Order: sequence, then C-alpha cells, then structure tokens
Amino acid sequence: MKSEIAAVVSFLKRLVKLKNKVEVEKMDLFAERLTVVLQEKFEGHWVPEKPSKGQAYRCIRVNAFHKYDPELLRACRESGVHYGDLGLPWEITLWVDPGEVCGRYGEQNFDFSIATFSTDKNEMTFFYHSGSSDEGSTHSSPLTVPNRKCQALNPAAPNPPPLDKPTRGASSRSPHYILRVFFSFFYNISMYSKSLYFLRTYQCTINIC
Repeated sequence: MKSEIAAVVSFLKRLVKLKNKVEVEKMDLFAERLTVVLQEKFEGHWVPEKPSKGQAYRCIRVNAFHKYDPELLRACRESGVHYGDLGLPWEITLWVDPGEVCGRYGEQNFDFSIATFSTDKNEMTFFYHSGSSDEGSTHSSPLTVPNRKCQALNPAAPNPPPLDKPTRGASSRSPHYILRVFFSFFYNISMYSKSLYFLRTYQCTINIC
C-alpha cells in the first residue's frame, strides 16, 4: 500500500509544481500529510487478492459535482496550503489499487497508467520524472521501497490537457478499465431511473391535485 500511495502522491506533486503556486517547504509538508491521510483512509480497505474491492472508496476525484476531494482538503489544512493553489485540473480521477495506480483527465477520456507493481522481487527501484521546470526536463529522482518491484512507473504520464480544448488521450487501459466502465454505466442508469421516478411522481401529484 505504501508504494502505491507514494506513486500517487508523487504524481500529484508533479501536477501542483506545474502551476508553481506552492512553496517547496509547504509542498513537501503537503505531500507528507497527504501520505498519512491516505494511509489512514485505506486501512481496512486494501485487499491485494481483490484489487478492485474498495476501488470507489479509495478513488481521488475532482469534477464539477465534487470540487473538493476530502483527503486533499484535509492535507491542505494540515500543511497550510490553500486548496486553490494546488491548481488541479477541473476534472481528474486517480485510482489507487493494490498493484496499480491509474489516472484520467475529464470524465470521457481514457485512463492512463501511473505505476504498476509486483512482489516477485525483494526490492523496488524506480525513477519518477517530476515534470517541474525547476528540476529540468531530464532530471529524475530515485526512490527505493523494500519488497516491491515497480514494473512500469510511467514517466510520460500526461499533463492536463488545455481546459478550452479537451482531448481524448491515447488508450492505455488498465486491467480494471472494464470494471470502471461497467460500474459507471450502471451508475448512470440508476441515476436516470431515479430521475424518471421522481418526474412521474411529480406528474401524478399534479394530476391528483
């Protein structure tokens, strides 16, 4: 779990650095607090044998209907960072599952892989490109975590597309992609059915009156 959390926190730091609104000291403290917050949240909701179990609970999501992710908001409060200074995309979803971390910009684009892990080695060493201007375009920082092996930490995970020109990214579908589409499909059907129910109830009430 610690490896997956480290990957998603590093990715978020990369996005925040693109806006250059948060001081380095506060950024490090934010990352530290977010790591603790996510560890506390995922405790008891982490089943390596069933990676998709608890996926929605562990998801970090920001969109038009969910502007403030509670874990990000708490980490901001505890580190003295203004939430708006994070400069996150208007729509972003991050899935933190056992063995894999994925992301998606927008609600209709394909998801992309941030990191995948396995336990067939005694040590994991990867190089994650920060994407920040102050570190240069070729600088990478090594991170070693015992008992895990990173098979593909993606240094080319895309930056957010321009807000006025949304683009559909290249497909990099993860093993859980079909499950995400499946749950999203039935969630939309459920919401549509509820809307029809309330509409019919409202019409019946009017007719009775």
